[in-house]
Amino acid sequence: MNRKRIVVTGMGTVNSLGLNVSEFWEGLKAGRSGITRITNVDMNDSPSLIGGEIKNEKFNIEELIDRKEARKMDRFCHFAIIAAREAVRDSGLESSNTDKENIGVIIASGIGGINTYYDNAIKMYTDGRKKVSPFFIPMLIPDIASGYVSIEYGFHGPNFAVSSACASAGNAIACAFNHILVGDADVIVTGGAEASMSPLGFAGFTQMQALSTHFNDTPEKASRPFSKDRDGFVMGEGAGILVIEEMEHAKKRGAKIAAELVSYGVSGDAHHITAPCPDGFGASLAMKNALDKGGIDPKDIQLINSHGTSTPPGDLAETIALKSIFGDHAYKLLVNSTKSMIGHTLGAAGGIEGIAVVKMMQDKIVHPTINLDNPDPECDLNYVANKAVSCDITYCLSNSFGFGGHNVTLVFKKYE
Repeated sequence: MNRKRIVVTGMGTVNSLGLNVSEFWEGLKAGRSGITRITNVDMNDSPSLIGGEIKNEKFNIEELIDRKEARKMDRFCHFAIIAAREAVRDSGLESSNTDKENIGVIIASGIGGINTYYDNAIKMYTDGRKKVSPFFIPMLIPDIASGYVSIEYGFHGPNFAVSSACASAGNAIACAFNHILVGDADVIVTGGAEASMSPLGFAGFTQMQALSTHFNDTPEKASRPFSKDRDGFVMGEGAGILVIEEMEHAKKRGAKIAAELVSYGVSGDAHHITAPCPDGFGASLAMKNALDKGGIDPKDIQLINSHGTSTPPGDLAETIALKSIFGDHAYKLLVNSTKSMIGHTLGAAGGIEGIAVVKMMQDKIVHPTINLDNPDPECDLNYVANKAVSCDITYCLSNSFGFGGHNVTLVFKKYE
């Protein structure tokens, strides 16, 4: 008996480059940066003042979600709902007769409602317990985005969240893949959402010396993966949601199939709570597991959509991992970083970047890694520097790695 094949039938996103998939993809192809000075929140004395921020004047949530309901949700949940609506609409599920008991929702977040936590902690400290919102807990918890999407559409299938730091959305997609494979659902709405741009979030990351601080006056140049002068990641926000589905089910209902999700690999670094293995072992193991699980020859891979955060140790470790797995073929790969344009969206990254991968396959265009004018000599692969290239891609890997040593590799294939 042949194993089920799983395909992508819908996509939706909000991020600093676009409030939908079309805007996002046009920005990626053009090599346009979505990173700016932060204006939505007071950054106080933060040494990092920039981010891949979704501007409030463009994303007026009260025009998109009922005002009363919107006030009961954290910003990360707003992002998840809007992206999920686009993905569900794109998939055609709203007009299909699919049994809603067989449609699940698995939406990840690395942090959840940090803005809610910050605001209510201040209220508790200054004004006492009675000023804390009665919605504080449901606004805070990472799983609430999955809950809201499930309620909105009446989807009764598997429903939960995954939280594994910056690998969260990748893990959610892998979980969704497995639930379809074993028959728990025919369709799952999956991906991730994050809204961690609060003074508290910035304080935490800057105290770790993880964020870029040298480009406050030129924010569009700050995220520079694989560059010799990279000085840390740039925080981003948003959501990336995919509808994945058992292929025969998708074909029977006449769904538009965008790509195939072939396999995934996961691993743990077992090394350090924040730093990657210097030799890239954990990352290479995730990629190896993904290739082995999918029965794919490493030489068949053409593109790596890298984790590529713009941190000195992370980019080097990923480069070493790619050489470990692919050997001489590593120098024939195209390797790019979506984060060079939108920053690091943390728990949403795997979902947003999964959409980028599918669009690259559909349009046969590999988006660039921008700001790569001064490559790190130790990062010596083809990172598609500064300008998009044409390529008919059959197989692509998408990498996501997170604090705690969590590694996920997703394998996408052109649908044929």
